[in-house]
Amino acid sequence: MPAENLSTVSHVTRITRSVENPARSASDFPDQATSLNGQNMSAAARQISAWPAYQPTPLHSLPAIAEACGLRAVWYKDEAHRFGLGSFKALGGAYAVAQLAEHWQRSGRDLAELTVTTATDGNHGRSVAWGARRAGCAATILIHEQVSPARERAMQDLGATVIRVEGNYEASLAACRRAAAEYGWQIVSDTSWDDYREIPLQVMAGYSLIASEVLDQLGDQNLTHTFLPVGVGGLAAGLVARFWQQMGRELCRVITVESDLSPCLQQSLAAGQRTRFDISAETLMAGLSCGEVSQLAWEILQPTVHHSVSIPDQAIGPLMRLLADGLPGSRPIEAGECATAGLAALLAAHGDPTLWQACGLGADSTVLLIGTEGATDPELYHALLQAGN
Repeated sequence: MPAENLSTVSHVTRITRSVENPARSASDFPDQATSLNGQNMSAAARQISAWPAYQPTPLHSLPAIAEACGLRAVWYKDEAHRFGLGSFKALGGAYAVAQLAEHWQRSGRDLAELTVTTATDGNHGRSVAWGARRAGCAATILIHEQVSPARERAMQDLGATVIRVEGNYEASLAACRRAAAEYGWQIVSDTSWDDYREIPLQVMAGYSLIASEVLDQLGDQNLTHTFLPVGVGGLAAGLVARFWQQMGRELCRVITVESDLSPCLQQSLAAGQRTRFDISAETLMAGLSCGEVSQLAWEILQPTVHHSVSIPDQAIGPLMRLLADGLPGSRPIEAGECATAGLAALLAAHGDPTLWQACGLGADSTVLLIGTEGATDPELYHALLQAGN
């Protein structure tokens, strides 16, 4: 059977819960007040753009989505082939490893004695492993029991030692922190906590390059809205920081998207403070399965997010098939599970007139979606494509 058409897919998209952020207060970007500032974002852009094989990822127009939703334009930033690693994560972990390795060498230490470590649902660990191979150091990656064998093999193929632990992402992160303390490994995490901020800051600075590319690619087109997927929040915060720096008090409306099985940012916005969400079931969108938003990300997202929405898994497979088939006026797109989150939320919001109006969406809106990953788990990707046949 052919993949579902747009009208059919729209019927299975829904928003479980929407929260309007009562603390939104963004004005001019506080370049000196926030940890993620113009200087470190520019430094990341300079270094990463000098890496071999660097090139901006495509920004695809989705005119069929724009027409169906009555919008001026919908754009999809396609991270499926970033540095051959399959996701936007290639920009963050690998950049932080490069910075750590440079510091290690400047202090006169041998890179052969450096081991970097992280906890991951898959894609961040792959970036750290790739960064370690580029730098000439070792990598030990901790994964939880739900991470797929294919994602585990991808990290091993890059030379990393992979350790699987019982429990969810938070359990693997706790195990990572214990092991690092015991063995003297250097944690390269995409989330932050008290007294651990510098490396996650570098990870987010790497992600901010995506926003710089988008602004260059849009040219004089005015970006009015963006739907950003959130796990620990590093990607969303990295992009928002760059947009905020450019737009100031005219910052586009930021709508964050989470799985309804792990809405840690949404719960935190509603509470007015970072709040841990106890994950009891795993979402198909593995990269969004995180129970607590990063401290650094929270500092950027709390004053800037306009709305936070959570979605179930039902639309993910159909949207992957829809994009793979190619929408009218668009080329086929390889979109992994998390890559469809923004599109699912946009279509669901269109079916909710109250939310649509509250978000200020309409005929003058130019919307950005982030295609965070491609087929990072090829077996799962093809199984989900075949499920519609």
